[in-house]
Parts: sequence; structure tokens; C-alpha cells
Amino acid sequence: MTKKTFALSFTLIATLAAATLAHAADWPQYRGPNLDGSTSEKIATKWPVGGPKTLWKTPTPSGFSSFTVAGGKAFTQVTREVDGAPREVAVALDANTGKDVWAFPVGSTAYGNAGGMAGAKGNDGGDGARSTPTVVGGKVYVLASDLALFCLDANTGKQVWTHDLMKEFAGRNISWKNAASPLVEGNLVYVAGGGPEQSILAFNKDTGALAWKAHDEKITHSTPVAATIHGVRQVIFFCQSGLVSVDAKDGKLLWKRPFKFAVSTAMTPIVGGDLVFCSAGYGVGGGAARITKDASGFKAEETWFVAGNGKPESVANHWSTPLYKDGHLYGMFQFKEYGSGPLKCVELATGKVKWSQPGFGPGNAILLGGQILALSDTGELVIAEASPAGYKEVSRAKVIGGKCWSTPVVSNGRIYVRSTTEAACLDVSAKSAQR
Repeated sequence: MTKKTFALSFTLIATLAAATLAHAADWPQYRGPNLDGSTSEKIATKWPVGGPKTLWKTPTPSGFSSFTVAGGKAFTQVTREVDGAPREVAVALDANTGKDVWAFPVGSTAYGNAGGMAGAKGNDGGDGARSTPTVVGGKVYVLASDLALFCLDANTGKQVWTHDLMKEFAGRNISWKNAASPLVEGNLVYVAGGGPEQSILAFNKDTGALAWKAHDEKITHSTPVAATIHGVRQVIFFCQSGLVSVDAKDGKLLWKRPFKFAVSTAMTPIVGGDLVFCSAGYGVGGGAARITKDASGFKAEETWFVAGNGKPESVANHWSTPLYKDGHLYGMFQFKEYGSGPLKCVELATGKVKWSQPGFGPGNAILLGGQILALSDTGELVIAEASPAGYKEVSRAKVIGGKCWSTPVVSNGRIYVRSTTEAACLDVSAKSAQR
């Protein structure tokens, strides 16, 4: 190899490595870069007294939308006054300062059912947007509470294309309105909410052209997930009839698993190998199905189910989506245990609860390698080991006020969190641990 060839090869490798690192630093979708609530990014997990350094805070009035982060911007949905009236607004914040880059109104705030549920102890979340923007390839995809899908330019906030699922596809919304986030997989954007034979839809992410529409399903508040099972890439929707898996290419039905619907279903299905877990509150419960495939196609057969009876063995999720690692689930398995509900470890193959640690409420968590980053519903951030051997806490800090029913995210050495009142950006870079 000549010196020139070596130099070119080294430059190419370095460029590819830099691109990989840059991509890994993004949190582009509701369930993160791997669509499973995990990231490979390394952060400082042993924090000083008082917690990580707060780089900025900014108001985020009303709602339970989480952050996505890419290209030096953090995206979420809030309630703001526009032309004298409250509106649901998609916003892009400068990731370094928390200042507005742009804001784009996406719908009304007539949610029709107060999330605060006046009189319910500990449930003072109020109302607001429940969906999280998706940012891919310089574009932001927003599914508003009224089931309007927008594609916006990530740098300017200008509209690229839009579809109104209620008007164009005989849409059928749900109480508290849409909470699902758009899923971008390959060249397509996947959403649900249309009418008969067009309830699940896929659009070209660049042009907005309809790629396909199919099925007669009613939506829940659950965000779909893409996964490869038995070599087939598929998108799994948690509908009112249960789990519905479709071929990512054309929307053809691959398999279904009936599952009871009561009031609201909000967690995203979890895939661990050929097992798929789902659960719901309101007395439903949780369980797993094994997915098999033979010459006749796919089948989903229940392997276990535990009723949502509020007992210690319950594995129901109100809206918190658990994490999967090495045969176990980690997450807030609870229903309406505000401020007190536990973080649990559950064996996926059996549903057995390995350990349970109270004091989290219906918050959310993500996975950082072998550790859990959990945000309690009262604004405490906790690092704990993701091990079935027992609960082992590494760090804890109160970082934010308000009600936190959103998911913390990690991007480029920072943790982004938000509540119904404010958002915060925290420095957890490697250099922060040296201070």
C-alpha cells in the first residue's frame, strides 16, 4: 500500500468513524436511536452532591411530550398562546442554550379530558401534548393530538408536507386524543388513526406521498415499534384489538395477538428475540407472546399473562414503557401509584418479578449499556444497575419541578428532561466527572 493510498484509507475510516459517533450522539425518535429505549453513548454516572451541572432550563408549559435531539437542536411539543388562543406547538430549542430556534403550531388544545383528573391524589399532570417529534435526515415529523401529521424542515421549522388523518383518511381519534409518536423506518413514516381499511398508514418521508394504507383497527395511545423477527422487518402496533404486526414494506398483516383494551393503552410493545411483551393498566395486566414462523406464516402464542390486580406480582404498565436487556425487563410496572410506584425487574420468559424498588411513580427510563437511567414522576433522576441480582443504585438527584410523565434522553454527553412546567439540560459528559 502506498503512502497516498494509506492516507486516503485512513481519512475514509476516520470520516466513517466520525459519522458513526455523530449518529450515535443523536436521540432521533421517541424510543431512541435503536428503537428500544437504549443508547451506546457513555456518560458520567457517578454524580457530585446536588447532581449533574444544569446547563439550562426553560419553560415547557403543559403536556407529556419527551425530547428528541439531533443536529444541535432539541425538539418537543408544548402549549403556547398563538394569536390570542392556546395552541399545541412543535418547538426546536438550541441544544446549547435552550433558546427557541423555531416554533410551529400543529393543532388545538381541546383535548376533551383533563389529564389532571381533579381530585385524584398525586395525579396533577394537567393536560397537553402527549406525542414526541421524530427527527430524521434534516426533517421533523410531528403527529398532533388531532391526528394531523406534519413534516417540517429541522433547521427552519417550515412545513414540507402535511396530512390530516381525520379529514383525508376518515380518522378516528381516542379519549385524551393522540399520544403516539411518528415512527420513521427506512424511507417511510408509519402512523395509525385512519378509518376502515386505512387505519394504519405509511408515507414517503421526503415527499409525503402515500405508500400504503390497510387494516381496520382503532388506535390506542401507544407508539408503534419496528423490529426484525425471524428475519422479517415488521412494524408492531398496539391497537384496541391487541398487537398487530405488519410487513414494513407493504403493510400486509404478519400476525396478531388479541389483548384486552380498557380506557387507555399507552406502552410501546417490547421485543426480546421471538418474545413480544405488552401490558396495560385499568385492571388489564401484562404478558408475553412467542412469535413463530413456518411455511404457513407467522403465529403469536401466549406464553404467560399476569392480571393487573395491583399485587406485587403485577406487571401492568400505565404508560411507562419498560426496557429489555439479557432476558429481563426493567421499568415502572404500576398503575396510578403516583410518587410511590416501583421500578421492577421482570424475567421476560416467565413474568416473574425479580426485584421491586418503590418510590418512582409512573415515570420513564432508558438504558445506558448495563445501567438504567430513570426519571421519577416527581423529577428525580436515578442511575441504577440493570441486573436481575437486585436493585443497586449508583446516583440520584432532584433535577426538575412539575409532573414528569415524559422520558429522559441522552445525547452528546447531556441528559434532557422535561415536565409539565419546565425542561432542563444536564451535563453528564466525561469531562463533567473530572470537575
